[in-house]
Amino acid sequence: MCYDIAFTTSIEGIFKYLPQLKAAGNLDIHFDPTWHKIGMSYPQWPVITNSHGLKLETFTWGPVPKMLDTMEKVKRQRQLFLNARSEKVLESGTMWNAIRHQRCLVPATGFFEYRHVPGWKNKVAYYISSKEQDIFFIAGLWAFSNSWDADKPPRIPAFTLLTRGANKVMAQIHNGGDNAGRMPLMLTNELAQQWLQPGLTDTDIRDILQYELPAGELDYWPVNSVRRAKPDDAAVIAPAAYEGLPPVLA
Repeated sequence: MCYDIAFTTSIEGIFKYLPQLKAAGNLDIHFDPTWHKIGMSYPQWPVITNSHGLKLETFTWGPVPKMLDTMEKVKRQRQLFLNARSEKVLESGTMWNAIRHQRCLVPATGFFEYRHVPGWKNKVAYYISSKEQDIFFIAGLWAFSNSWDADKPPRIPAFTLLTRGANKVMAQIHNGGDNAGRMPLMLTNELAQQWLQPGLTDTDIRDILQYELPAGELDYWPVNSVRRAKPDDAAVIAPAAYEGLPPVLA
């Protein structure tokens, strides 16, 4: 699943792809570039919503569902809600179905996944980005969540990233673990704008959820592990050489 993301450019770069955000007056948001944030730290992240007009805000990554009603449950299970399977959005009775009209976009410049290589002791981290543009948009859902942090208000806006079945490249990279064969639901700019439209029917939502980014539109290379403490700078996404690493076939 997608637990590691990056936003390495200026926040104002989003306006290039969604100029209507600038027209709506979203000029006072501040977000420092970051080469790696892990979902399990539940960081603040820029998101775009359209519930009461188009807005660019910072939400917390990782909702806290009502079922997590004790601190112990939050500690054990909150990370399970960092991502949501797109197949569950239109499945009646799921929490994702209940908030399917609370849609958002999650801008990113890249994300990380780990590849299992047969015969190798350790998995190999990869950085994945778009070939076409420096910022791309991942479909998401948001909700007001309970907060167990005394330094935050009782209810906080939080989001989850939607994932879908992997394309040809991502199936080779994200090929191990319980959630192998998944990738973020990366949208074209046109679909990103459609995803924010408040009047979407379930049929409209289904059409967008079925979009698969072509494998040829991804850029990717191996990097050093991002699960080890290191400075938050460009070295995080620097290509790493692994002797004997089989190529990923596009």
